[in-house]
Amino acid sequence: MPRDLFQRHLRELQDHVLTMGSMVETALYRSIDALRTRNLTLAKQVIADDSFIDTKRYEIEEECIELIIAQQPMASDLRIIIAVLNIIVDLERIGDHAEGIAKISVMIGDEPPLKPLIDLPRMAELAGSMLRRALEAFNNHDAEAAKKICGEDDAIDNLYDQVFRELLTFMAEDPKTITRATRLIWVGHNLERSADRVTNIAERVIYVATGNREPNITSNY
Repeated sequence: MPRDLFQRHLRELQDHVLTMGSMVETALYRSIDALRTRNLTLAKQVIADDSFIDTKRYEIEEECIELIIAQQPMASDLRIIIAVLNIIVDLERIGDHAEGIAKISVMIGDEPPLKPLIDLPRMAELAGSMLRRALEAFNNHDAEAAKKICGEDDAIDNLYDQVFRELLTFMAEDPKTITRATRLIWVGHNLERSADRVTNIAERVIYVATGNREPNITSNY
């Protein structure tokens, strides 16, 4: 494969990652919106659409394999392809977390709300912003932007701890709330893990841009 054609295919590969990232970001926002508004139709749509995210992942994997077979990539190009293979796994997992939130919405159904949802939508907003900017950093091979994103995970962890403590208080004060509170804890866990996956993506961006892993940043697997 001529070098210029290879570079074009590599660029298209990165564009497909951005497309998958957009699908995942949409799923994440829709899942929390379905929970907040009690929109079971939207929740079921998020669940159904997860198959498209899965399919996109496998399509991108095949593209990576074809590129590696077609031309032995140089080290910098191989870093991009390996990063793509890792990033799409994390994106697919975030999609699974969004699907999980949607399934919880269906489980909750028309149960009376335990409390107004404030911190959980905030967690989703932060995680979605981190994801969008991590993919922008990947597109631009911007290590500095990726480093900043890695440092933002603590804010989501803190929100999750706050949600967890508050819901435990509900359960302690009224055992009848245990089921509803537990389901909201599951939502918080899905959002917290989504942010962890975004951190993994940001770390891969650093690797693509510099060829090195930051020693003070740990992955979340």
